[in-house]
Amino acid sequence: MNRRWTLASSVAGAVVVALDGTVLTVAQPRLQRELGASLAEVQWTSTAYLVAVASLLVFAGRLGDRYGQRRVFALGMLGFGAASAGIGVAPGVGWVIGLRALQGVFGALLQPATLGMLRAAFPPDRLATPLAVRTAAIGLAAAAGPLMGGALVTTLGWRAVFFVSVLPALVFGLPALSRPQRTPAGPRVPLERPRCVVVRPRRRSGRSRPHGGSRTSDAAPRPSGTRRNPAGPRTPLDVPGAVLLAVTLCCLVQALTARPVSWAGLGVAAVAAVVLVRHERRTASPLLAPAVIGSRAIGAALGVLIVVSAALFGTLFVATYVLQCRLGLDPLHSALRSLPLAVLMVASAALCPVLLRRLGARGTTTAATALLALGVLVLSGATSAPAFGCAFALLGAGFGTVMVAATQVVVRRAEVTDAGVAGGLQQTALNVGPAVGVATASTLMGTGTGPALLALAAVAALGVPLARALPGTDGEEALPGAGGERATSAADGVASITHAADERVRGGAPAGR
Repeated sequence: MNRRWTLASSVAGAVVVALDGTVLTVAQPRLQRELGASLAEVQWTSTAYLVAVASLLVFAGRLGDRYGQRRVFALGMLGFGAASAGIGVAPGVGWVIGLRALQGVFGALLQPATLGMLRAAFPPDRLATPLAVRTAAIGLAAAAGPLMGGALVTTLGWRAVFFVSVLPALVFGLPALSRPQRTPAGPRVPLERPRCVVVRPRRRSGRSRPHGGSRTSDAAPRPSGTRRNPAGPRTPLDVPGAVLLAVTLCCLVQALTARPVSWAGLGVAAVAAVVLVRHERRTASPLLAPAVIGSRAIGAALGVLIVVSAALFGTLFVATYVLQCRLGLDPLHSALRSLPLAVLMVASAALCPVLLRRLGARGTTTAATALLALGVLVLSGATSAPAFGCAFALLGAGFGTVMVAATQVVVRRAEVTDAGVAGGLQQTALNVGPAVGVATASTLMGTGTGPALLALAAVAALGVPLARALPGTDGEEALPGAGGERATSAADGVASITHAADERVRGGAPAGR
């Protein structure tokens, strides 16, 4: 599968998931009336999906690393479309909730694979552009989703919104399934051009040199930079670790989405997390690869994604209340007030590769995180339409930039053989973060919208020191504690952990192609 088709497939998968969430929000009131569902049942149409997808993202990413990202992408895409079609013909709300959970399972297979395919298809120093295209497409989907959902619900009914993803699932899922699957490869390493080398063999006692020329070793060393099996031997799947991680995330997301927040659920999640850490330290083949979670830069990038997504979605939760309840705007005019967010998110994602080349991941993410925090502060005191527009523009510019920059750090610093796990962790951060943000906002709403927004601005500001742990530019060293990994790309300042192989080649003879 060529790079253009890989990029198109990645974008299609991300857009399908983004559209599904936005159109569902618009369709829920009509769904409740026609199916006679309670408010709690309607909430579970969202919660069932969130719990299922958050619980399985990392394990699904490991399946992609093991069996091939394209194969897992095809299964996730086709399953997601089939589940969506099933929801469109569901006879009752119970069926809707069950199929939404099933849709979450396929969504978990789909989302890490969209990033894993990009990591495998594009060189590390060219990942910024496809990630920017993917993020811009998500921004467009977020802007178009409510409008599309409103039009479909008004003209065709709530069931129509669930058939939107069926056609893209077939168009991109079937070709991915039918094309031959290559063995997942490790990081690209320059290969030496074959050279004539005279090898002085070791003499074996009691044996004479074979007649007819010089003796060669039966197992001559392979040239530097080559590998016998790019994928390496398959290690066993860490099923106990997957179960423990699923329990941890399931309890965490369910506890945070409950109203009020379930402290018992948070306690169970904490206990499961402790057991998970203990298990991962002792098992021979951990689900959470040490090369991924042991990287300070990846940990910092995931922390930034959790913090900024928590601040953004918590802010949007409060802003919706302000626009519709305090100012009396209907949903359409509220969406129009927040339109600058989507516009600037698309524009900032497109400009982010340029910023990465000039400022590096550290400078770009630090500035963008501060910009997002400023947007929350402006929104806390906004009273006029221009002030709201400025605040939403700052939110969109900050979040769009952070999405591209932090995601590139996570995906690029992971080996190709761990790209699925890295993508799963990135998607998990973007699922946990909003749950934390909305839970925080709903808890603080009793103190007023102003204090709640100020607290969310403080949450966003926590991302600034985390961003300082990201790699810089122009070949700068990563900050201390990064495990010795260096930022080797002067193009975008995002570190690569494959530099050692390149240095081995350069240390021997000039690499050729």
